[in-house]
Amino acid sequence: MTADLGALAGRLTELERTHAELEAQLADPEIAGDHARYREVAKQHARVAEIVGTAARWREARDDAAAARELAEESEGEDREAFLAEAEQHEARAAALADELRRLLIPPDPQDHKDVIVEIRAGAGGDEAGLFAGELQRMYQRFADARGWRVEDVSVSEQGVGGVKEATFQVSGEDVYAVLKHESGVHRVQRVPVTESSGRIHTSTASVAVMPEAEEVDVELDPNDVRLDTFRSSGPGGQSVNTTDSAVRLTHLPTGIVVSSQDQKSQLQNRERAMRVLRARLLAEEEQRRNAERAEERASQIGSGDRSEKIRTYNFPQRRVTDHRINLTVHNLEEVLAGQLDELVDALAEEEQRRRLAALAEREPSAG
Repeated sequence: MTADLGALAGRLTELERTHAELEAQLADPEIAGDHARYREVAKQHARVAEIVGTAARWREARDDAAAARELAEESEGEDREAFLAEAEQHEARAAALADELRRLLIPPDPQDHKDVIVEIRAGAGGDEAGLFAGELQRMYQRFADARGWRVEDVSVSEQGVGGVKEATFQVSGEDVYAVLKHESGVHRVQRVPVTESSGRIHTSTASVAVMPEAEEVDVELDPNDVRLDTFRSSGPGGQSVNTTDSAVRLTHLPTGIVVSSQDQKSQLQNRERAMRVLRARLLAEEEQRRNAERAEERASQIGSGDRSEKIRTYNFPQRRVTDHRINLTVHNLEEVLAGQLDELVDALAEEEQRRRLAALAEREPSAG
């Protein structure tokens, strides 16, 4: 991240003022007597205190380096070398603190801590696209398992032998959306299908949508706007699933969004699961609308998050995976499909931080 801290001087001054105000609130007996309010103020204070403390240590290291350099200019021989070495140590510490401060100054995405709803749909390529969609579903399942997250199926529509036409599932855990949010878009696979006798490489696609799970307070949902239909589940799920009309289909009349759930044994469970997906879709649509209105905010994002945007290619002959948004290529395709996504998601998170910090610096008035 290369944004100049000088360009963020106004933000630092504002946070230092906020820090003093929060400390005064924590000492206020009225706030101390309101446990919920006190916890919220304490949480804000902890975050701001970390930034203010890091800024103070950065300034101290920067000043110590300047003082050591000044002493070196006034000295000779071994003393001069000692002061120069000391200056270099302080400068290295200041540089590390500056990097940490830049990271802390980026406002957190309020959605990052949320669980997610993931939808995967087979795209162009017939049965081969369905096979690829199924592989992506298993890839995210394994990645989630390695992170200690919980995955719950909402609805799976099979296609062909081992393929998936559409799969919807929930992933729960710590900061799930922060890690998976850049997976939305078109994933492309290039390989020779098992049914291809001439050995020609085919290109198939599958789309992925990762949506933060919406709380009731996030989305206003009028029950009169939702039509409920029930039907008999088909496919895997056990014999008891197939003897009653336990599957649920919800239609949001104002938008035409249709959500179904059939993997749970009871109609109530399927309805609750489908409602989660519906809220997530409505929240995602609202976020896309807001981002379209905020060009500056959109420019700080990595792609649009739209499932029509091509984001990544999985090339089997070359054993490579390329993320087109950050021009990153890794040559461990089998490991990636086995759930080892860390290198890709970490690089995407770093790029997001860089862009958001640059956008923040551009909004600050010029320092000096």
